[in-house]
Amino acid sequence: MPAVLTDYDDTAAAQNVAEMLLHEFGHPSWTDVRDRFRAGELSLKDYQEEAFLRIQADKHAMQSFVRANANFRPHFEELSEFCQVQSIPMCIISQGLDFYIQALLDGCGQSEMPVYAVVTEFDREGRVAGYRYDFAYPEAPHLGNSKALIVRRFQEQGHHVFFMGDGRSDFEAGEVADTVFAHRQMAAMCDEAGIKFAPFTDFAPVLEALQQYMAARNGG
Repeated sequence: MPAVLTDYDDTAAAQNVAEMLLHEFGHPSWTDVRDRFRAGELSLKDYQEEAFLRIQADKHAMQSFVRANANFRPHFEELSEFCQVQSIPMCIISQGLDFYIQALLDGCGQSEMPVYAVVTEFDREGRVAGYRYDFAYPEAPHLGNSKALIVRRFQEQGHHVFFMGDGRSDFEAGEVADTVFAHRQMAAMCDEAGIKFAPFTDFAPVLEALQQYMAARNGG
């Protein structure tokens, strides 16, 4: 049985939702933190932790903003519906924060989709107070959640994993997934490493590939 695992920012979501929130609510210093990340001085985990701990909004305001301004790429809902009908696991795996991922899922009627992401802790005023990483390698907790670890867990359960991603943090998952869809930086990295992938800008080719896989599996 296949499983469909997709990154969130710039992949399932048409936008980088984390950056949308930081542009709208971030402390003025967040762009300096981003520059340090882009220069290789900070990991994605450290960049995100530092930027969101300073964000100037509560959970309710940020989730409302996401529901009003973000959207999934075309055919995401059709893919989700096909997976539900066929009892195919589909989930989001992300190094982003769970609360803004869940906001868009709730807003689009996809509340039940599992999310493997950074668990955000809030204080009494609803401000970001800390983080929990439930999907990190025990020997490397400083790296945060590992998408490859999650892919392997699904494979260990007998699933053929379809994975979609766009960035550096997705590449490790692309190295181990069975069928890979990539764009942007991840596509370039896969191409350089000789990893077979299909390019995509929306979820129509993913749905088509999954339908073909199921037809072949069922002898159709």
